Amino acid sequence: MPGVREMGIQDMADKATYERLENDVARVKDDIGALADQITDALNAIAGNARKQARRGYKQARANVDSVVDDVSERGAAAMSAAQDAAASFEETLEDVIAERPLATVGLALGIGFLIGAIWRR
Repeated sequence: MPGVREMGIQDMADKATYERLENDVARVKDDIGALADQITDALNAIAGNARKQARRGYKQARANVDSVVDDVSERGAAAMSAAQDAAASFEETLEDVIAERPLATVGLALGIGFLIGAIWRR
């Protein structure tokens, strides 16, 4: 049977071991907390970079859309101008023909009128 003194020494050894274990657990908790902070910082940095890249992509896409819209507007204006020029040229040609050959023009108009009337009666 162990003596009182041996039991006291064993209790002190167990207590010292327990305290050392508590200290180790506290350090592990601190290390885990520090690691969690580092992971959070890294994730925030990654998210910040992703936001920056998304903004850059959006700005680039917006610039591309604006460029396409400007190009389409210019082409539409050019097509409209060409159509107006063609209509004006046709009008001038028609006026010249009417002025030079009025009887032929009236005959042609009557013939076209009869054709249209015949088509509509069917």
